[in-house]
Amino acid sequence: MSIDKESDIAANLQIGPTSLGMVRIYVEAEGFELPLDFDPEEAEEIAEELRAAADAARNMGGAKGPRQRK
Repeated sequence: MSIDKESDIAANLQIGPTSLGMVRIYVEAEGFELPLDFDPEEAEEIAEELRAAADAARNMGGAKGPRQRK
């Protein structure tokens, strides 16, 4: 599956610190659990990539839904 292909899979996403000083991104979908741990610097890089992708999507005139920022 490519990053730009639509999917009908629904998932829950949780993000938070672990007791070992890591940042965990936890994905759960249809009986599937995926904990991903990153050191704080990696987590900041991921956050920057998310912001850049959000800006790019916003500039493309993507779908405007209830999560749109004002």
